[in-house]
Amino acid sequence: MKKLALLLLSLAPAVFAQDAEITFQSTEIEPGIFMVEAVGGFGGGNMAVLVGEDHVAMVDDSMPPLAESLLAHVTETAGRPIDFMINTHVHGDHTGGNAHFAASGTVVFAHDNIRKRLLADPSGAGGIGGLPVVTFGDGVTFHLGNIEARVIHMPHAHTDGDAIIYFPNANVIHTGDILFHAIFPFIDLDSGGTVGGYIEAQKKIWALADDDTKIIAGHGSLTDKAGLKSDIDMLVESQELVKALIDKGMSVDDIVAANPLAKFDSFNWGFITSERMTRTLYRSLSTEK
Repeated sequence: MKKLALLLLSLAPAVFAQDAEITFQSTEIEPGIFMVEAVGGFGGGNMAVLVGEDHVAMVDDSMPPLAESLLAHVTETAGRPIDFMINTHVHGDHTGGNAHFAASGTVVFAHDNIRKRLLADPSGAGGIGGLPVVTFGDGVTFHLGNIEARVIHMPHAHTDGDAIIYFPNANVIHTGDILFHAIFPFIDLDSGGTVGGYIEAQKKIWALADDDTKIIAGHGSLTDKAGLKSDIDMLVESQELVKALIDKGMSVDDIVAANPLAKFDSFNWGFITSERMTRTLYRSLSTEK
């Protein structure tokens, strides 16, 4: 299932390119902190560019076919080269540009488990040249002059190598794929992710935020603490709805047929439907203790 998911993500640029040209746009949400989004099709997860006084860092880098255009865009946005790249997790729609950026002189940082997984299959980083050069365990902090970026590991959430980036002075948080805002999340159980860990990580992010915090989701629009709470509430209630049917002794196919997540139909999207979310919840509830 994991390989199928990553294949779909890696093929997305070619599929969308038939109908539209994918470009990128950057929005300065706080001084020196830019949210970078793909326009015109699926261009990977939401990214960020951090322009400090002396150095420039970036969070995630889309997919291999888009790496050249992305590098050109963010270099123009920053006004100088990208010094550091922070990968939030292992999936190729967030690490795919690593090799291209590394070839231009960018140093890639990631959690230990991301490097381990990319060593087994470096294609998700655009090739062997995209392997993280610096890895961390619990976290690492970047001091980019006027911008402090705290990279914090969140264990067994979306994967086993997730990190969020918290900017305490700017009151901004980049969640990586620990948040799919207003859509069902992809929780990669085959890469060490767990539903329980995912919810716990979201609650930790919520606790870091206040009413004015700007939250960059891995996928979905820019949001805030209230928006994150709505996503947490959806997932917690979804888990409870599926558990109630498991407790009645129903099989996974019978639960899918009962459609317990019908009230959350607005969270459906092309990659994660209510059926797939239900099956993920069933599997996690059946294996997680």
